[in-house]
Amino acid sequence: MKNSIAERVFDFIKVFPPFSLLSNEKLKIISEEVKIIYLEKGKTVFKENDMFHDCFYIVRNGAVGLFRTKQNQKEMIDICDGGDIFGLRALLAQENYTLEASANEEAIIYGIPIDVFQSASENSKKINKYLITTFASNAFAPYTREQSDEIFDDYIPKDNYDIENLQAAKYTKKTISCSPETSVKNAAIKMSKHGIGCIVIVNKENFPIGIITNSDLKNNIATGKFSIDIPVKEIMSSPVKSCKKNITVTEAQLQFIKFNIEHLCVTKDGTNHSPLIGILTHHDIVLSIGNNPSVLLKEIKRAKRTKSLRSVRGKAHKLLQSYLDQNIPLRHIVKIISEINDAITYRVIENAIIKMHTAPPVGFAYMALGSQGRKEQLLYSDQDSALIFEDVPENLSEETKAYFLKLSGHITKALHKIGYEYCPAEMMASNPEWCLSRSEWKEQFRSWILHPDEKAILLSSIFFDFTRIYGDQSMIDDLSNSIFESLDQSSMLLSLLAKDILLSPPPLGFFKQLVLEKNGEYEDFFNVKRRALMPLIDAARLLILTHNVKEINNTALRFEKLSELEPENKELYDSCSYAFKALLKFKTKQGLINNDSGKFINLETLSKDEKLKLKRCFKPIREIQELLKFRFKVIS
Repeated sequence: MKNSIAERVFDFIKVFPPFSLLSNEKLKIISEEVKIIYLEKGKTVFKENDMFHDCFYIVRNGAVGLFRTKQNQKEMIDICDGGDIFGLRALLAQENYTLEASANEEAIIYGIPIDVFQSASENSKKINKYLITTFASNAFAPYTREQSDEIFDDYIPKDNYDIENLQAAKYTKKTISCSPETSVKNAAIKMSKHGIGCIVIVNKENFPIGIITNSDLKNNIATGKFSIDIPVKEIMSSPVKSCKKNITVTEAQLQFIKFNIEHLCVTKDGTNHSPLIGILTHHDIVLSIGNNPSVLLKEIKRAKRTKSLRSVRGKAHKLLQSYLDQNIPLRHIVKIISEINDAITYRVIENAIIKMHTAPPVGFAYMALGSQGRKEQLLYSDQDSALIFEDVPENLSEETKAYFLKLSGHITKALHKIGYEYCPAEMMASNPEWCLSRSEWKEQFRSWILHPDEKAILLSSIFFDFTRIYGDQSMIDDLSNSIFESLDQSSMLLSLLAKDILLSPPPLGFFKQLVLEKNGEYEDFFNVKRRALMPLIDAARLLILTHNVKEINNTALRFEKLSELEPENKELYDSCSYAFKALLKFKTKQGLINNDSGKFINLETLSKDEKLKLKRCFKPIREIQELLKFRFKVIS
């Protein structure tokens, strides 16, 4: 080193990418040529449309704001502090600056001469990759789709997957159909003429309303049960299950297994309330695939012992690893693993009922809560569940509850053997607190909403994310309606939930360092669940509740729905959705590497690139917290 100033520059930049990717010798060369610039608050580094400089910049101390002029108003789109680079895009593109950079507070920045840097980093693939990422991320406002596509590159679907079961299923476009008044005889003649095994019944608008198959003809007509001259509406299977034309092979197979059907009507918008455009049969799928997740679902359906289900869940764990290794889009992974988790739980419940020797005394529903309720459970995790049963006369209440507590005990025990740990806080259906009648559950939620306390706030993060796994869906719908009726009467809980969310510090501290655990077994580890995932999960839940949206529990889908409902915040919500999927994938990968939950991360095991990608996911967290603070008028 020539001087102490260069030494100080060297010590600072060596820990930040892209400089951290260079050797010490090359870093020394750069450090000796760095320009040190002091900025008073408000002083401009460059303005919009200024010609690009011969260097780019890294913030040493203080903060530099990046602004864009919109309708004669300066709008801050980002803020750079210690270690952040700015001014690189214009330099690489050889074009004028599209943003203004000025000191948000007193600051010291280093100017890195581009020719010196390029000479030192020549032929470095890692440097080039970093520069491309930075080029993209500085090209747009923080929450544009284009930037998100670059930053969350690993988590967004691409077009070059050759995984057979994730390709769009091939369906028959020339569908044979008839009206509901057509006679069974004429329908059968039509089927015979075209050599097909089914015919779709459509209304005047060409919406599918039913289907007749060879089995229907055999069971209802050939047996003499019905006359061949009756209209098809008398024996058709209705309603039909429908799908969109771009349904994947795996998704279709999951539908066939889940609903025990052989045909899916392909419609314009994927529902029964739009025109029929094709038919997809189970035979079509069988011809196009070999081994896929549906095989696991079939194993689950056949499993009579917990040991068999444990084996299937182990296979699903390996399937998860395989999908991540192949960089399959996370939305597909989540759908598949969630379906397998739910199917395992469903089969466990069926086996538990058999073990009870007597049928349930009244109707009931078993609910998954937490991550399984949100369909975000990829790794093995704690059990979170609840059970709701029909109201009974007071003299039968104790006996009925005892039955369902015993049933729930069998369920939680079997799930534990499969690999799902008992919930440490006992938030499980086997706990008398969470095994309640319909009216008791309504009153419980009503109490939490109208008379919120610390316990209500804590439990809301678990119990407001429920989904039916087994039993009567109408009971779940009734409970949901009751919850929103109570929310309409009081917004106090929502305000307290917003305040509670904002009590959690952001993932990055004042100097943009990750906030680490301060004590305990995981001291100096980063808690990616608590610091990064939960703020997004909690924010999505809270905001979707304010819109009275039911039946969307998944965090990414909640943000996508919010994007539709609040187009003025579309860019932020889209960015939150992408960030959540990126963080969930990151946590899952860490869990598979370390054979644990993936919640705690030792930063020393991460590369600089991984740390950078992790940090880039935190911008939406900061912004969504600011939105909550403003919307719910939370005072700091």
